[in-house]
Amino acid sequence: MTHAGPTMTVEQLRVRIGDGDIDTVVVAFPDMQGRLQGKRIHAQFFLDTVLEHGTEACNYLLAVDVELNTVDGYAISSWERGYGDMELVLDLGTLHPVPWLPGTAMVICDLAWLDAEHTPVIESPRQVLRAQVERAAAKGFVALAGTELEFIVFNDTYEQAWSSGYRGLTPANQYNVDYSLLGTSRVEPLLRDIRNGMFTAGLVVESAKGECNLGQHEIAFKYDEVVRTADNHSIYKNGAKEIAAQHGKALTFMAKYDQREGNSCHIHMSLRGTDGSIVFDEGDGPTPVFEHFVAGIQATMCELTFLYAPNINSYKRFQPGSFAPTSTAWGYDNRTCSLRVVGHEAGLRLENRLPGGDVNPYLALAGMLASGLRGIDLELPLEPAFAGNAYESDHPRVPTSLRAARNLFTESAIAREILGDAVVDHYTNTADVELAAFGAAVTDWERFRGFERM
Repeated sequence: MTHAGPTMTVEQLRVRIGDGDIDTVVVAFPDMQGRLQGKRIHAQFFLDTVLEHGTEACNYLLAVDVELNTVDGYAISSWERGYGDMELVLDLGTLHPVPWLPGTAMVICDLAWLDAEHTPVIESPRQVLRAQVERAAAKGFVALAGTELEFIVFNDTYEQAWSSGYRGLTPANQYNVDYSLLGTSRVEPLLRDIRNGMFTAGLVVESAKGECNLGQHEIAFKYDEVVRTADNHSIYKNGAKEIAAQHGKALTFMAKYDQREGNSCHIHMSLRGTDGSIVFDEGDGPTPVFEHFVAGIQATMCELTFLYAPNINSYKRFQPGSFAPTSTAWGYDNRTCSLRVVGHEAGLRLENRLPGGDVNPYLALAGMLASGLRGIDLELPLEPAFAGNAYESDHPRVPTSLRAARNLFTESAIAREILGDAVVDHYTNTADVELAAFGAAVTDWERFRGFERM
C-alpha cells in the first residue's frame, strides 16, 4: 500500500527560497464549507518566524455565512466573545508547491485555541475528521478514501459571470461529451493545465473525462488516507478555479447549476489494518468487518444527509433517473443506489453517491467513517444487496430539503453520540443561517411567475 507523501520538505523549501524560486507561502485551513482560507506570507518571514511560532486568524472564520457576514448562534465566536484569534498550527506533512501561482508554496493547518494547552478547535472541519481517524486507529484501522468531483466549465470569466447574474453563460461544450474524446479535446488546454498542476502539487492524477451536462467534466485522483484525501480535495477545488481564471474561463462545482445533470462528488471509502492488512475482503469475499461497516453507514444515511448535502441547492440533485440517489439502498455496482459496492479483495470499497460537488469533504468523510465504525462496534447486520432500480424501491427516502436534513441531523441521538454535541450544534446553526438567508431572498423564479401574471 503506497500513497503520496509530502512533496516538499522544509529543507527543500529553504533551498528554493534561497534560490529565489519561492517567495510566498500560503498558510491555509478549511472553513465550514471546506474552502481554503488563510494568508499569503513572505517566504523569508515564514522561515524566520512562522515556521517556529505559527500564525493566527480571526475565529469568526468558523462563525460566518458563505459571504463572510458575521451571524448569531455560534458558541465559539461572537460579538460578546470579542471575535478573538485562533492559532494556525502548521501540518508540515502537507507542504507542497503551487505551480500555477508564481513563486508559491502552500501548507495546510489545523486550528487551536490560544491557550496554554493549544486546545484543538473541535468544531473545525479538519479536527472533526481527525477525531474519527483517531477512533479508527484505536480500533486498529486506517481509513482510505477517494473523492470524485464533477464541474461545469464556461467560456466566460468569473467577473463576467458575476456581472451577468450568472445568466446566459456559455458552456464550454454544446452537447453531451460523456467519455467523448472529440468533445473533451475542446477543453483539453484547461484540463491539461489542471492535471499537470495538481501532479506537481503532489496529487496523484488518474484521468480526465467528459460528463453529461453541457461543459461538464471530471478529473480523478488516486485514493489516499482520509485526511490527506480531504486536503487534496480542497487544494484541487481551489486550484482548479484559479487555473480556470487564468484561461479566461469559469467553472463551478455547485451541486445543481441548471435543470440538466448536477455535479456529483462520489466518495469511495475502505478500511485497512494499521499494519496495512486487508480487512474488507481476505480472499473469500466480504468480511464481517466490511458488512458491519456498510450497515453502519446505511443506518445513518438520512440522519447524516446534511453532512453529504449541506446547502439549499444540494437537494435539487436528488431526482429519479438522474444518477443521483433518492433512497438509502445499497447494492453491488448499482448506480441507482446511494451506496454502491465495487471492487474485490484489496480494492473492495464502498461508494457513497449522495454528496454533490458542493460537499465539505472533511465533514462527509467524518460522517461516513464515524457511522461505519459504529456499525462495526455494534456488529450491525447488513441487509441483502438491492439488485433492481433503487428509485422504485421501498427503502427509506433521503431528505429532500435542507430543512428536513437539518432537523434529522440536530435531533439525531446517533449523530450526537458519534460526533459530539458541540459539532452537531455548530453545524446545525450553519444550516439555520442558510435557511434564514434563503427564506429572505427573492428569486428569479418568483419574479418570472409573479411580476405580471399574479
